[in-house]
Amino acid sequence: MLDSILYFLKKIIPSGVFGFFQPAYHIGMAFLSAVVYRFPSRHIKIVAVTGTKGKTSVTEIVNTILEEAGRKTALSNTIRFKIDSASEDNLYKMSMPGRFFMQRFLRKAVDAGCEYAVLEATSQGAALHRHRFISFDALIFTNLAPEHIEAHGSYENYMKAKLEIAEAAARSNKKRTVLVANADDEATALFLKKDFSEKRLYSLDDAKPYEIFKEGFAMTVRGTPIRSMLSGQFNIYNELAAITFAEAEGISIETCKKAIERFSGIRGRVEKVDAGQDFTVVVDYAHTPDSLQKLYDVFKGTKRICVLGNTGGGRDTWKRDEMARIAESECDEIILTNEDPYDDDPMKIVTDMAQAITKKKPHIVMARREAIAKALSLARSGDSVLITGKGTDPYIMGPDNTKIPWSDTKVVREELERLTR
Repeated sequence: MLDSILYFLKKIIPSGVFGFFQPAYHIGMAFLSAVVYRFPSRHIKIVAVTGTKGKTSVTEIVNTILEEAGRKTALSNTIRFKIDSASEDNLYKMSMPGRFFMQRFLRKAVDAGCEYAVLEATSQGAALHRHRFISFDALIFTNLAPEHIEAHGSYENYMKAKLEIAEAAARSNKKRTVLVANADDEATALFLKKDFSEKRLYSLDDAKPYEIFKEGFAMTVRGTPIRSMLSGQFNIYNELAAITFAEAEGISIETCKKAIERFSGIRGRVEKVDAGQDFTVVVDYAHTPDSLQKLYDVFKGTKRICVLGNTGGGRDTWKRDEMARIAESECDEIILTNEDPYDDDPMKIVTDMAQAITKKKPHIVMARREAIAKALSLARSGDSVLITGKGTDPYIMGPDNTKIPWSDTKVVREELERLTR
């Protein structure tokens, strides 16, 4: 409710005036919410995961390992909110909802007897000071690449927001603060400058020898062979991040192995939809050039039929050309469609992308359901239909923050059924 009021005020108050008072408002609300719920983070271990990609997957893998080790957990990420065994979908279309929500969530976790709360920590949440007055025990850093550039004003500001999360975690009032960071990412050097009491690194070298298959991968960590049902090299990184944190908590590699080998993945992240068809259909959240390329790489060697669009509302317009060019390079068939236009003209978004494709002729199908149906109709045995951009997003966002209920996975299932009638 308060965030809705803030959105309204932002539209009617001059931007300079709004920008001057906004930080004080957010910090004040963060403090008030912590007071109302009696600073719950002081009474539970808080594990935050930040980075450009992999946050949701890492939170879920960490949660699975902790549960395998017999720890009682709470979980907050883009997909769901979980306290012990009770779980509900995240319908907010944001990883870190408002400050009162987060503090209330943590209070419920404490009251339920949870030992750990595993949280996604985002740059946009940090810019709105939603991480304030949360006492962190550990921070897991995945990677850093350009994203949310328009929202932050520059890549430097985006990086600064991520580092503010690290600074908050390092200066936490907890006795022990742990940083787990990706040694293969250049930005890790900046995170290592923060004053954590313990710092641990992970690298792809920790998984060698590894072998990636279409249906998962095998790796060897600390001399222990592990077989995962997840796809792609990026998920090796995600699992290494979770294992490294678990080891910092005294959890054995054998327990990590058991958890990972039973973990089948999460909705909207390389999610395969199987209705008995003889081709592969994948729904994935990939919405940046880097994540799109990595997804397409997983399905090299197959005919790739790709459904994609881009977000409006002034969000990362620079991505349109780049993602279109990646699709042109990697996809055999390209279907451009509506995604989340917000206040932008959806046709202009798609046209901008189409103009960047010069060597192939993309299909332009504005209705997302029809675009998915078109992709499925083009598929033949052994092909891969890759539907990206929304993952588990529960809405298509339109003008003035209007929301149209949506589920890529549900629509795929419905269209597959229609196709096989």
